[in-house]
Amino acid sequence: MDLQLIGKRALVTGSSSGIGVGIAEMLAAEGASVVVHGRDAGRLQAVHDRIAARGTPVAMARGDLAIAEEAQAVAEAALGAFDGIDILVNNAGGSSDEEAKSWFAVPLEEWTKTFEKNVVAAGRLIHAMAPAMKERGWGRIIQISSAAGTIPTSAQPDYGPAKAAMVNMSLGLSKALAKSGVTVNTVSPGMIHTEGLEDFLRQFAARRGWGDDLAKAADYILQGTGQTVDRIGRVDDVAYAVCYLASPVADFVNGVNIHLDGGGSSSIY
Repeated sequence: MDLQLIGKRALVTGSSSGIGVGIAEMLAAEGASVVVHGRDAGRLQAVHDRIAARGTPVAMARGDLAIAEEAQAVAEAALGAFDGIDILVNNAGGSSDEEAKSWFAVPLEEWTKTFEKNVVAAGRLIHAMAPAMKERGWGRIIQISSAAGTIPTSAQPDYGPAKAAMVNMSLGLSKALAKSGVTVNTVSPGMIHTEGLEDFLRQFAARRGWGDDLAKAADYILQGTGQTVDRIGRVDDVAYAVCYLASPVADFVNGVNIHLDGGGSSSIY
């Protein structure tokens, strides 16, 4: 299927590692010009060079989106790279403390930091890019949330609500941009195999005395997710969904949240 992405201009935040890399690389493979973003200069350069080696137009924007001035600089760099952005993928985020902690173990000040990294960071770039999309009559805004946003747990009380807020803001924004040619959708991944997941599994196994048996840790967690697909998700699973939502062929899809969690969600929508 031709997704008609040739010539489109995309910014993928948080694309120097993990899921963001896969999204950026797949958009580039489909013919989009891509701005990759991250905070680590070395990792960002490596992703840029790998995409550039394939002959695809690619640029970089470096900065911390949780800091207003740096977010503004990222937006300006992205908009200037290809004279505009048609596709914004708000993938950057995460918890202020990546270690899972019980509900009362996370200080309230950490909640603010986590919301800043996820909700406010996404809002900053939306404000910077959506008006021009609306004026041109075409655009795609895709938010990367998490299964944690719709399946609350007793851990990371800051992260789950922040990701839930992103689902809410996507639907509200889709209504604010109604009939403009700009669609807004969310993808909520479950357990996806990334370097970050491997680090988590390593810590999980160590705490239970399993040594370096990451497979045992993964299987233990997988059984508790309620998934109906018997494997951990892959980065490409997320990238496929994002590329579809980013394409002109998805113009009838607006305001939805795709549960990309191997069937682990207990909710209908």
